[in-house]
Amino acid sequence: MGELGARMARIRLEMNLTQAQLALQAGVSKRTVERLESGEVATQISGFIRVCRVLELIDRFDTLIPEPLPSPVAQLKLKGRTRKRASAPRIAGPSREKWKWADAPGADANEGDER
Repeated sequence: MGELGARMARIRLEMNLTQAQLALQAGVSKRTVERLESGEVATQISGFIRVCRVLELIDRFDTLIPEPLPSPVAQLKLKGRTRKRASAPRIAGPSREKWKWADAPGADANEGDER
């Protein structure tokens, strides 16, 4: 957060805006701008977005959080629907075949040997 705030402060200064001018244009308090630039976490995301809009940074959000595109296989599985839930990872169940040690009674000596 501190690094983001420092970058925002540099951009604001490049645009020759005071904190008060930026706050007025963004529709937030000057204290919100101060908090954002100092990296305090106590600011709301809406204030952050408003300040980014004035600093012309909104277009860069696509780089930060790109639009997720499903794979062609996922598109076929969804059949035009949108995904609404994450699924739990599938765990392989126990093998249905009983295995035996190669030297156990009744086991074929060459059964597990691939030589």
